[in-house]
Amino acid sequence: MELRQIRYVVAVAEERSFSRAAARLHLAQPSLSQQIAKLEKTLGILLFHRLPQQVELTDAGERFVQVAGKLLDQAEGLEREMRQYASGQIGKVLVGSLPITGAYVLPRVIPVFTQRFPGVELQLIEETSSRLEQLLVNGKLDVSLLTMPISEPMLAIEPAIQEEIYLALPPAHPFACREIVDLADLSDQPFILLKEGQGFRQISLSLCEQAGFTPRIVFESSNIQTVQSLVAAGMGISFAPEMITRSTWTDNAPAYVRLRSRPERTLVVAYRKDRHLSRPVRAFIDILVGKESGMEVSADEDKGGSHVVHCEQDEGKEGSR
Repeated sequence: MELRQIRYVVAVAEERSFSRAAARLHLAQPSLSQQIAKLEKTLGILLFHRLPQQVELTDAGERFVQVAGKLLDQAEGLEREMRQYASGQIGKVLVGSLPITGAYVLPRVIPVFTQRFPGVELQLIEETSSRLEQLLVNGKLDVSLLTMPISEPMLAIEPAIQEEIYLALPPAHPFACREIVDLADLSDQPFILLKEGQGFRQISLSLCEQAGFTPRIVFESSNIQTVQSLVAAGMGISFAPEMITRSTWTDNAPAYVRLRSRPERTLVVAYRKDRHLSRPVRAFIDILVGKESGMEVSADEDKGGSHVVHCEQDEGKEGSR
């Protein structure tokens, strides 16, 4: 039984005439009669009494039309709803985010998105880098903000932000007042890093490896702000992306010093290569990577703010940051 056949039966029942129903449906009368006869044969029962001047519903036909009206209303409602999904009027976008990074980036993206798609629900999921990759692969996320490198070959990526990485030192550290530091000179220092599964941890380990040593890790945390607090308390040294160095989340902050190698990290928007992107999802990506509304979400925003180095004799020295 096809939806169009149901519409045909309802039209004939309302018009009480095959000819008038055919004209209303813009069909040839023989074609309409054939389709209804075919349906009756499939159901094994007559829906109409064919009289010389008109047609009348059988008892079964009365019941058929009663239920058919509800089915057609639901079908029309479903079609309207699907068109709204297709146009981006309604829907849901599942966005993955790194806990701290998302707090800096998403507040500049979400208002732009919600203004354009007020009927679309944004659902945010915060997890570690490795967990976010798996959620994307398993279809539990539409899109996610991640730190390079990405290990999953199933994921497509689009660069969103590139920012410099700084050395985080206790304020009383002998190197805290320097303008620039060679990481190799700190190979004997205790390090505080993020826990396994965090993308920035791998970046930190790679920087130490490139400098020719394996760091002696004394503390680990799942929160980069906790790492910065431990550094500020003199428990060890670490690294920080530029957006963290501009943070005003605490007065007790580390000294941030530039590394001679000027390392950078790249934040990307990732999604499954083989998955269709709805209009809202594609728009969210474009806003995040700066392709839409002239917006560019950049780590260099508000660059005029200084990177505070807690060093009294060099206070305000521009190169120390």
